[in-house]
Amino acid sequence: MTAEGTQAAPDIVEDVFDGRATGIEVEDSGSVEEVIHRPWNPEQIRVTTSAFSLRNILDQIDERSLELAPDFQRGRVWRTDQKSLLVESLLLQIPLPAFYFAEDSDGAFRVVDGLQRLSTLYDFVRGSDTAFRLKGVEYLDDVEGLRFQDLAVQLQRRIYNTQLIINVIDPGTPPEVMYDIFKRINTGGTPLNAQEIRHCMSRPRSREILKRMTHTDAFTKATNGLTDHIRMNDREMALRFAAFWLLGMDAYMDNPVMEAFLMYATRLLDDPVATPDAKVQELERAFEKAMTNAYLIFGEHTFRKWPYGASGRSPINRALFETWSIAVADYNAHGLTMRREEIVSAARDRMTTDVEYLNAITSSTADRRRVAYRFEAAAQDAGAGL
Repeated sequence: MTAEGTQAAPDIVEDVFDGRATGIEVEDSGSVEEVIHRPWNPEQIRVTTSAFSLRNILDQIDERSLELAPDFQRGRVWRTDQKSLLVESLLLQIPLPAFYFAEDSDGAFRVVDGLQRLSTLYDFVRGSDTAFRLKGVEYLDDVEGLRFQDLAVQLQRRIYNTQLIINVIDPGTPPEVMYDIFKRINTGGTPLNAQEIRHCMSRPRSREILKRMTHTDAFTKATNGLTDHIRMNDREMALRFAAFWLLGMDAYMDNPVMEAFLMYATRLLDDPVATPDAKVQELERAFEKAMTNAYLIFGEHTFRKWPYGASGRSPINRALFETWSIAVADYNAHGLTMRREEIVSAARDRMTTDVEYLNAITSSTADRRRVAYRFEAAAQDAGAGL
């Protein structure tokens, strides 16, 4: 351990979304995330452009040939006045920006860019529990307070006949290229974060696995209720555990780009041949055990910076989550209970005096040396007292 307590430790900054604290520490993954190790071949990028009526798109959603990414909470966070202005744009015949869909190998489509807009329009026209009344329109005072079924027939027809420009990303596009396209076209009012993009790209199997992993009492307790996080940080942390548990540290060292690593893990979870159901069950059991063990050791400070002298409780740190969940996943709970004081002391000493470690869990967190250092440190501290 490097004792450099006289140096200033990195500041702890909590992420905020829509004016609310998220309970998650802001992570600086470093510029390594942006490095493209292999230039994309332009011939691999296959995007076709078509025009569809809104009625046709809504029918495809009802038929389930077009997926609005279930469990994607960010698709429904607009206020009623924001939704109403979008509907008013259609009534005024103002063209909407293009949408992006991703096509699966089986011919089904998923919304990649424009999810909030399309969810809003679906809710207004076809929604039952999610239907809303127009509120706060700027020009068409006559429609204020009306639902879709209350509109004049000609206005309903105008909405149905609205032509939407759809860019479809061909399923033959390599996943890494597709992910980069998604990042480039991410044009929403509040851009999607990395896990939200992965969620849009993934299949139901991986989404269900991550959902189950984060809907256990053990996870909720260890993270102080992070389940169903508004920015899907709960799913990302479960995915990080899955990635390192399935692939190991060597796989990350071979290609130290966190987004590519997590995207590959997502594809593994989506593939029942690469990751059979029995392996998934083993993964979920290991994750639940890791959550139980981590909380057994750290209590309300689980996965949070907790140096000596700290006041209050810090937000959850994703780098601490991935390392400590892996570090304690295989331990016996009774043994951890017997050594709890030694483990906590070792971890808090490191968070207080080891600036190299603090940097490894705060800035440039995707750097291979920092990833290796924090995993090694967590493994050492988890073994304290043995």
